Amino acid sequence: MRGHLWWAGALVALAMAVGAVSCTAQAPDNFRWVDFHSPNDQDVVNWVRRALEEQKWTAIREIGVEYDQALVITTNRNSPQGAPNRDSFSMWSVSLANHAVVHIVDGTNLRIADWLLLDVTSPRELGVLYDDCADCDATTYFTTLHYDLRQHAWAARWLQGGGKTIAVWSAKAPLGVTQTQVFAVLADSNGHEVLGTWRHLDYGAQRAAEDLVYRYDVDSGTARESNLQLFGRDAASMKERLCHGDTVPGLRRGQDSALCSPAEKPTYERKPVTTPPKNNEGRSRPQ
Repeated sequence: MRGHLWWAGALVALAMAVGAVSCTAQAPDNFRWVDFHSPNDQDVVNWVRRALEEQKWTAIREIGVEYDQALVITTNRNSPQGAPNRDSFSMWSVSLANHAVVHIVDGTNLRIADWLLLDVTSPRELGVLYDDCADCDATTYFTTLHYDLRQHAWAARWLQGGGKTIAVWSAKAPLGVTQTQVFAVLADSNGHEVLGTWRHLDYGAQRAAEDLVYRYDVDSGTARESNLQLFGRDAASMKERLCHGDTVPGLRRGQDSALCSPAEKPTYERKPVTTPPKNNEGRSRPQ
């Protein structure tokens, strides 16, 4: 690494401080976060430093260990005068057996949310949100990190071209289009969790409005990611769950939008009858 500063103390504790302590669900049995201040963990810290020596970073934010692999989160500050909220981050899988390094994903404004049960037959996975840029019209992405037994390395779900994952929120909209969005990680009755997204595009007088509703989960038979666009009753059910269902804290947004709070439906009251009856003579008859 060129000209890095090793800030394992104060910077790791303070920079982007939404790390492992924010998780409430149970982590996998074989997983643990490294304590940078513990003498018992210094061998792991030093090993990771040496393995990442040729990579670009200015601080190591977190190290998580499962089996013989370390999940490492580094931050990079382009200028010593740069603000911490403009730091970028990178995630790596570092072998604790042979110093092999696998790059996972990059971004800014990393938010570590919680351990999610995407497959009831497999250990929980670490859900995260991150942006593609700082101080801009950012797109927010979602993924989960898991130990891939086939590859013997940490990996991200739904990894696509360009190194990005699932776009769940975008500040950008096509010209002349009004965009409204909702997303959430939802819990099924058996504890299994899925991601749902709903994007409503209003084209004004140009054409009819469009709803894009998706479900993202992991197939329990193959342990592979799946994404499915929903239509009809399935889409209506997902919309209802996104707005009013059981969601994971920190992994939801847009529930206060017009999509989830539609305008109150008008009520119709019976109006009083003011037309005189046909036999009315315009005067009252004495009894």
